[in-house]
Amino acid sequence: MKRYLPAVFILLLFSLQAAAQDFAPLDRWKAAVLAGDDAALRSLYSSVPPADIQTPKKQPIPLADELRFWEGLKHEGLSRLNNEIAKVEPGPFAGSQIVRFETELRLKSASGPKTEYVVQTQVWRTGADPQIVAAIRGEPRRLKQPLKLNPSLYNPQADAKLEIKEALGRARREHKNVILVFGGNWCYDCHVLDLAFHHPEIEPALKAHYVVVHVDIGEYDKNLDLAEQYQVPLKKGVPALAVLAPDGKLLYSQQTGEFEAARSLAPGDVIAFLKKWQPAGK
Repeated sequence: MKRYLPAVFILLLFSLQAAAQDFAPLDRWKAAVLAGDDAALRSLYSSVPPADIQTPKKQPIPLADELRFWEGLKHEGLSRLNNEIAKVEPGPFAGSQIVRFETELRLKSASGPKTEYVVQTQVWRTGADPQIVAAIRGEPRRLKQPLKLNPSLYNPQADAKLEIKEALGRARREHKNVILVFGGNWCYDCHVLDLAFHHPEIEPALKAHYVVVHVDIGEYDKNLDLAEQYQVPLKKGVPALAVLAPDGKLLYSQQTGEFEAARSLAPGDVIAFLKKWQPAGK
């Protein structure tokens, strides 16, 4: 990720960092989407005035398109839907509530089942007949998106050179390669990639074949010598990866921002990368 995020997206992201709560009207929304029930779903969105639906970049989504998106999932093989609520708080006017959450969608496709994730914020008018009056909906993603950033992912006090040295020693003992992940705690896509590394389809291959070192770049003002040493052009964006053999030989360095938009990757993309650069013979 380059050092830029739309202001609305930043506000959305940091407002997600709270303890999970329950929100009963969302259960009705979930049931309508799972059933592909047009009438039930439509009744949950304000029509007068029409619910204000936007993308995280403030691009409007017509209400008809929003309804079509959710209704159409049933025809795309929707078999399961789970909502992970990050925060429920009072809304912008009396009798309103804001709920921020991530929706996990399990879909059937010709190539087999797949999972998608959608981060959302909905503003509900509560009362006897709750309705959605506004919403922000992100694009469906194949990797789970973090609802909370890990402030310790990149340790600003760490000695990166020492950590790489220790990782290479462990790699020699365990017959593994080393992955260097250049980034910073401010980088949303760095957290997406780290979450992907803990994905049940990805983590076993990662642990079996690699030792991972997170190299903090600060505000593009730290460990720049290491990025140069391992031929990683940070201006292409982060997270940026390099792969080392146990003897320290550079096997791969990210040249064109391949992981810079980690939020858009699929599990298969990460798995293919790990398979390509795992130690020979393993």
